[in-house]
Formats: sequence, C-alpha cells, structure tokens
Amino acid sequence: MKNYTTERYQITIFSEPTFMENSADNINNYDLVYFDKSEYVLPTVFGIKIFNINKLLKSAVIGSVGGGTGIHETSTIVEDDRLLICSSDSIFCLSIPELSLLWKTKADQATCFEIFKHKDDYIVHGELEISRLDKNGNIVWQQGGRDIFTTLDGKDDFAITDEYILATDWENRKYKFDFNGKIIL
Repeated sequence: MKNYTTERYQITIFSEPTFMENSADNINNYDLVYFDKSEYVLPTVFGIKIFNINKLLKSAVIGSVGGGTGIHETSTIVEDDRLLICSSDSIFCLSIPELSLLWKTKADQATCFEIFKHKDDYIVHGELEISRLDKNGNIVWQQGGRDIFTTLDGKDDFAITDEYILATDWENRKYKFDFNGKIIL
C-alpha cells in the first residue's frame, strides 16, 4: 500500500488481488471500475481511494492484462490534478479528486515497471520497451532491446540522467537513449 498527501487530498493505493467486478464477495466496493475486458483473471488490480480530511471523496479500482505490477515509489506519479499508475502493460491516468479516467495507454507489450516525469512528458520503464508518453498519453517513441529491461538482481537496471536514459537488459547489456528515443553510443 502507498499513501500520498497533496495540498488538499490524501490518496491511498493498494493491491486488490481478489477483487472481481460484480462480485458480492469483494471486501471493498468502488464508485468506478476501469478494467480491461478479459476472460482471464487480471494479474494486477489496484484500489484507489481519495480522501479530504478523512472523508472519502471517491474510489476506483483499475486492472489490466499483461504481467504483474506492484505499487512502489516509482510505479506512480501524483500531480496536482492527476494520478498516473503503472498497471500491468498499461499506464492509467486518473483525475484528482474525481478519479475519472483521463486516458489509458498500453506502454509495454508485457509489464510497465516504473514511470518518471520528464518535462511535460513521462518516461516508462517497461519490461520489453522504454517509452516516452506525452501529457495526453500518446506514445512519442518506444525502444526495445535484445532482452528484457531488468537484471537478475533487479538493481541498477534503469536510470534517468540530465543527458540520457540508461537501461540494462537481462544479459547486462547497457542501452543509452536520448530523450528523443535515439540510441547513444
């Protein structure tokens, strides 16, 4: 579970692995449900609740297909009026405090691990692709590598500097991308 506090709101995001749409057995009920249509159980389902002075304003649950994603420091971005969350193969962008779905973008063929703000855009560290999305969720560019963009120990596999993006694949090959998606040698 992750808790965020903005100037006006408190936001809680948590895993909801047993939530099923229209089930009477759900622990939590939500105002809004944003699920991919799938005949399979979704691997990543997150509950989101927005409060103001301990009063629940709105709640939503999101879920997507692809690989599993966890909630951690770099899997979400909270801005003044929007919340961005990695969920399986997609990035969800929800309005604050309404939790209306502003956009959803499939940013990786498998799993979106992390999302970072870069100027007015977003950089997504995916399992198979590094992507840049604009503020409306449009893919500006995507780049893949020879293997998945993670290392055996999951450490030092992705970094953003002032000059470039550095990604390391499973075989410890390093990829340097400029912010226009070009490979830097």
